[in-house]
Amino acid sequence: MAFINDNSKEINCKIVYYGPPQCGKSTSLRYIYDVVRKGAKGEMISLSQENDKTLFFDFVPLSLGKIRGYDIRLHLYTVPGDVGYQQSRQLISKGVDGMVFMADSRLEIMNDNLGALRGLKEILTGDGLGWGNIPVVLQYNKRDLPNAIPVKELDVYLNSEGFETFETIATEGRGVYEVFSAISKTVLKTL
Repeated sequence: MAFINDNSKEINCKIVYYGPPQCGKSTSLRYIYDVVRKGAKGEMISLSQENDKTLFFDFVPLSLGKIRGYDIRLHLYTVPGDVGYQQSRQLISKGVDGMVFMADSRLEIMNDNLGALRGLKEILTGDGLGWGNIPVVLQYNKRDLPNAIPVKELDVYLNSEGFETFETIATEGRGVYEVFSAISKTVLKTL
């Protein structure tokens, strides 16, 4: 739930990028951090290993300006994809206002995508939110690879609810900002 501070005139919203290991969550956040103008962002915090695997989370605070006299701040997080970090994923996802579910488009990763989606639904249900009760967009990453599953097939397995989807290549930044823009707008509309 968005944290509204009437004293400081701030609305803080939490957006979490969730998906299987190495699907491009951290790469996407780094791209967003790099393209947002300097005065609109805080320091990026990343607890990752040399091989780019997220140990705990990535965090990017962004300022979107004012709405009705309140400063709007978005806090972007990633979660570690590895199954061994279930408690970290639960903790980071608590109080979320919007979710980007990122799927790796490679055929051999489909079971990991399905497992991550199941885990996300369990976390949201455990927090009393339920799947579909908060804004969600799907980011189908690694669309440039020759073994990428067609979007229609990804939708059959991952998007039975008909959420908005985006094809991305995070390493090139292609489509990444559009995903961020879509989830941000949807979160702000729900306020």
